[in-house]
Amino acid sequence: MDAAIAANAVLGLVEPASCGIGGDLFAIVWDAKEQKLFGFNGSGRAPKSLSIDHFEKEGIRYVPLYGPLPVTVPGAVDAWFALHEKFGNLPMDQLLQPAIDYGREGFPVSEVIAYEMESNYEGLKDQPGFAATYMPGGRPPRKGEVFRNPDLANTYEQIAKGGRDAFYKGAIARTIDRYMKEHGGFLSYEDLSSHTSNFVNPISANYRGHEVWELPPNGQGTAALQILNNLEGYDIASMGFGSDEYLHVLTEAKKLAYEDRARYYADPEFVNMPIDQLLSKEYAAERRALIDPRKAASTYPAGDLEIEAGNTTYLTVADKDGNVVSLIQSIYSEFASGMVPDGLGFVLQNRGQSFNVQDRSHANALMPGKRPFHTIIPAFVTKDGKPVLSFGVMGGGVQPQGHAQIVINVVDFGMNLQEAGDAPRMRHVGSSQPSGSVMTNGGTLYLESGIDYKTKRELRKRGHRVATAVGIFGGYQAIGID
Repeated sequence: MDAAIAANAVLGLVEPASCGIGGDLFAIVWDAKEQKLFGFNGSGRAPKSLSIDHFEKEGIRYVPLYGPLPVTVPGAVDAWFALHEKFGNLPMDQLLQPAIDYGREGFPVSEVIAYEMESNYEGLKDQPGFAATYMPGGRPPRKGEVFRNPDLANTYEQIAKGGRDAFYKGAIARTIDRYMKEHGGFLSYEDLSSHTSNFVNPISANYRGHEVWELPPNGQGTAALQILNNLEGYDIASMGFGSDEYLHVLTEAKKLAYEDRARYYADPEFVNMPIDQLLSKEYAAERRALIDPRKAASTYPAGDLEIEAGNTTYLTVADKDGNVVSLIQSIYSEFASGMVPDGLGFVLQNRGQSFNVQDRSHANALMPGKRPFHTIIPAFVTKDGKPVLSFGVMGGGVQPQGHAQIVINVVDFGMNLQEAGDAPRMRHVGSSQPSGSVMTNGGTLYLESGIDYKTKRELRKRGHRVATAVGIFGGYQAIGID
């Protein structure tokens, strides 16, 4: 846990378009002493003063991507301290010191990060505080240039000395409150000071003898488990990796799961979700029966279940004692809201952009103090009660699809961990979205270039709209425990 926190703090400095303390954090932790998995939900809530009323009054149909309206409470710092209290060892000031040093002394910007900063700043440069922090000399740093962020170093130092309350109840919180009021925002000191995170019980599905673990909503990890449950009824290994038969049923299983994702996944403090029903093998069999083995479906209905009246960096760490951390942390889209509070050196997340502000009855409808639907999900696999794999896939809506493909690559196709991530992937885009909007054309099945043309031709015969793409299939990190 010490290593995970230290790494996450440095990543918030050196990969500022993807993560940072203005965002949220989720983790799954294997504790070797207790021989037990723990889950942690470190996501923040919508401002208490913001409701759908505001959007209706202003005639705004969707939460915008940039500016003050999508900003929710940042949960990452509270998550650090809660996880550290239970699993940490070294003092927090020691864990944050490397990030503090690099913030003050600078670091050479890598090619990928320079590209991210260069390609995203145009739409954000006018957001208050953004250019002052991320555009020294009037432009983003280029590859190989040394970039410094002394403001973030100072913020980290305040947190190292004052603990989580320095962020949520001290000068940092008051700065954020003042900044948001000045720029028409709703996030307040009260929202920050009342923030809480919580340990949660991970949920799982058994896939051919492997227990695959995710976190419950408000994240989308349930969808990965639903995809695997749907596919367990097929002899995937005999279909062969990269075959049209396999990619067809994988895509259809994804469509089924994502319809349920759009209808049911939300903050469990506001919606009593039918998780047990969603993850039952009986329900998977019902849903699987809807798949035509020869034809792609344009749409599927969401499951009819009873409800009783809820951009990214991933890292995983294991140690000599057998402890393992699967951790994912994000500010949502690249550079998030673009809002950088005065002198703090980090951008505030725009996770509230996921809320539905058109349908008050929708599970993911915006409500004051509600946690939004979340895309970031850590994953874990155990077998016979022992840890075998900690992994994650970055990339928004691709993550459940990516999780399922990694598990299938390892379990059904016998790949090692490197092969499982290197193997070409699919990403289907175009089912119902968490906001409740529906795309009824069957969507598009994107394939990496490693899938051969014959397979693509056969998939088109089945009715899939097929395209080749680059860069939309997510990153991948994994540690196997033998």
